[in-house]
Amino acid sequence: MSRTRYTCPSCDRDDLVQAVPAVYLAGRDAVTSRERDSDGDMRTVTRTVSTGLSDALAPMPAPPTYAIGCLGVLAAAVSIGTFLGGVLAGKWFRDEPADEPQESQWPGGWSAPEVPAAAPPDLDFLGWISAFALLAAVLVFAVMLRRRATFARLTRRRHHAEELWSHGWYCHRCGTVHFEDVPGEDRTPLSLQRFRERVWEHGGYGDLAGERRVVDSVRD
Repeated sequence: MSRTRYTCPSCDRDDLVQAVPAVYLAGRDAVTSRERDSDGDMRTVTRTVSTGLSDALAPMPAPPTYAIGCLGVLAAAVSIGTFLGGVLAGKWFRDEPADEPQESQWPGGWSAPEVPAAAPPDLDFLGWISAFALLAAVLVFAVMLRRRATFARLTRRRHHAEELWSHGWYCHRCGTVHFEDVPGEDRTPLSLQRFRERVWEHGGYGDLAGERRVVDSVRD
């Protein structure tokens, strides 16, 4: 059974016309590499590498990055470390001995001169550092959860965008996209930016298309 071939409304040819989902998937690849972690141990890391064209044809915006989470983990580690430092130094959770006068007797009944005890180091700053670091960690994780919830709320209608997106066709010669077999949509060739706006508006997050614009130079 032969596949239906659509012509580009700009050049009226079909040899370089390809379905948008196929172009999008062809430009994405999983790359695995070996890297050293912070402890110096080797680990396997898999990342998704995509082309500019694939990103331009994405049916929805990329999810927010969580690089700020590293700051939260660091703050939590500082909080725990300073707290344990205060505990091990005996600043907290220790029984204070009762202040009793101690008198030493030398031979012959002479009293030894009293030697003042050395004052313990002031480690109150560890408690403040631990508290502020814990507060910073909580704030960072709260921001991450809020970003995740906001993104999920904005993209809850992504299936509508993907439905329209799946009817898009890209011409590699002209660098334009058009729709086929979509009621209410004509075959007018669209720029990558205009295609993004139409698809993302269908999903309810069209405002983001104006903020995350397609680079004009994106082509094959």
